[in-house]
Amino acid sequence: MVKNMNEYLRSALSYLQKGYSIIPVKPDKKPHLPWKEFQERRAGETEIQQWWEKWPNAMIGIVTGTISGIVVVDIDTEEGSEAINKYIPDSLIMPTAQTPRGGQHLYFSAPEETLQGNVRTVPGCDLRAEGNYIIAPPSKNGNGKGYSWLADLSIDDVEPPALPKPYLTYLNNIYSKPFFEKKDGQMFTLGRRDNDLFHVAYCLVRGQMPEENIQQVIDMLAISCEPPYPSQEAKAKVDSALRRAKIRNRNLSEEVREWVLSTNGYFLSTDIYNCLQLSTREEKKNVSTILRRMVAVDEIERHPVKNGCFRLINKECETIDWLNASDDYIEVQWPFGIENYVRILPKNIVVIAGEPNAGKTAFLLNFIKLNMHKHRIHYFSSEMGSQELRSRLVKFDLPPHKWIFTPKERSSNFADVIEPDGINVIDFLEVHDEFYKMGGYIKAIYDKLNKGIAVIAIQKNKGVEFGLGGMRGLEKARLYLTMEPNIIRIVKGKNWATEGINPNGMELEFKLVQGCNFIKYSNWER
Repeated sequence: MVKNMNEYLRSALSYLQKGYSIIPVKPDKKPHLPWKEFQERRAGETEIQQWWEKWPNAMIGIVTGTISGIVVVDIDTEEGSEAINKYIPDSLIMPTAQTPRGGQHLYFSAPEETLQGNVRTVPGCDLRAEGNYIIAPPSKNGNGKGYSWLADLSIDDVEPPALPKPYLTYLNNIYSKPFFEKKDGQMFTLGRRDNDLFHVAYCLVRGQMPEENIQQVIDMLAISCEPPYPSQEAKAKVDSALRRAKIRNRNLSEEVREWVLSTNGYFLSTDIYNCLQLSTREEKKNVSTILRRMVAVDEIERHPVKNGCFRLINKECETIDWLNASDDYIEVQWPFGIENYVRILPKNIVVIAGEPNAGKTAFLLNFIKLNMHKHRIHYFSSEMGSQELRSRLVKFDLPPHKWIFTPKERSSNFADVIEPDGINVIDFLEVHDEFYKMGGYIKAIYDKLNKGIAVIAIQKNKGVEFGLGGMRGLEKARLYLTMEPNIIRIVKGKNWATEGINPNGMELEFKLVQGCNFIKYSNWER
């Protein structure tokens, strides 16, 4: 509840800073309070804070028109999306929000002259202007479905442009002039008839008008052409438009699906635009429609927080052949003889969560030294360059040329470089915010392992039981250690080395000398 209140309040205040008049709205889209006065004055920051303290889940309403300096084209249907394209060019980019029912809100700057709102002047579209308000992201309706900005098209990313002149002209003339006027050298005249009739037919097909109705419209326009267009050829224009729309829809849908199926992890809708070289607003809207359909059939899922971000749902599972599985474990040695208490198996994750200066790196370098003659070890350092690493290694009682391992510099996306069948040592996995993602980062590493293992160091704050990410870091770990100055503890040891000896909760006291040598002050005990 508090999270929603903070999110809505923060967004409402952000809209206020842009000069918008804000009102709180119920889940049924009706304002919580009389709102006429806010068509003439903007509520202050204190008023808005009081509203959301009283109604923490209120949707955010922006009063449109002169008071906020914006008007919004509200597209409810796919028919409306196609119809509005006649008046808004594909090349025009404007803030665009997705509605819970799959529609869109297109934000424009309010014109100097007062513009009244209207309903269905363009089929499937409303105009929210003077005397109206619009629901703004990140509001959620009574069903828990939200309004969200399209990727890179939020009010923070794009300035609302002016309403296109063709749209304003249409609004001014719709009630006083016929839709179609013949003028010399213009539409439906000799030399233009073919292209104009095909364009109209194609727009009607894309608007999903029934085929027989499309033919009626084209026949009427064909008769009105100068000179009149042959009826048989008019039918051919409709057939051609139907074929083109079918091919275009199928190809784009297939291209998007093929691209999505080749991904791994989260992707952005903008990634699809770039890779498939889609630039028009119509193409981008079609991609949004295709992605919505893939969400509806559980092929992909939306990112829980980030708009325009999705993940392929991988439903393939590899059968576990436990009957033919080997009983062998990976023979590794650890500082302090941890191998006597916990065994490590192929595809295991080991986590060392340590406070600053507790000896995490020294522990990992000692682990490498103990095992480098038996295993291929890949060491990924996020905080040491070549000189610092050398200065650490020369402190050991081993000549530099005797070290046998592969050191690499890496600070993020470790799953991309994991050696599936080797021993991977990560020093360390950095997370600076959104610590809840720690479990996801570790899982991504786990998913890349085959017969190998990963030993991952993470940071632990002083006085805290677990490392960053809390218990999320324990989920995939088969061995989870914590290190404080002079104390190491086995928090989780899944596979006991000796039956009857439970290593969980055991701890040992030590002293670190010269940054590389561990001296035991006690034995392992609980």
